[in-house]
Amino acid sequence: MANSPQAKKRARQNERRYEINKARRTRVRTFLRKVEEAIESGDKEAAQAALRAAQPELMRGVSRGIFHKNTVARKMSRLSSRVKALG
Repeated sequence: MANSPQAKKRARQNERRYEINKARRTRVRTFLRKVEEAIESGDKEAAQAALRAAQPELMRGVSRGIFHKNTVARKMSRLSSRVKALG
């Protein structure tokens, strides 16, 4: 357990950041799930719209330090290629 005042404060801050980051991660996953569902349904227009909505959320996750930029780049690349393959 934290003993010094600064360690106690750090523990409080870490708890708060954990909750915030968890909410952001969940939000991004929801956007990704919507893209996946649109791809599964085979609706290209809906998939494109969902992907356009998901991209800024993913990039926001990178800028907030929740995801690594290469991870997001890989996810966006794979999703966009799957959407493009829909006919």
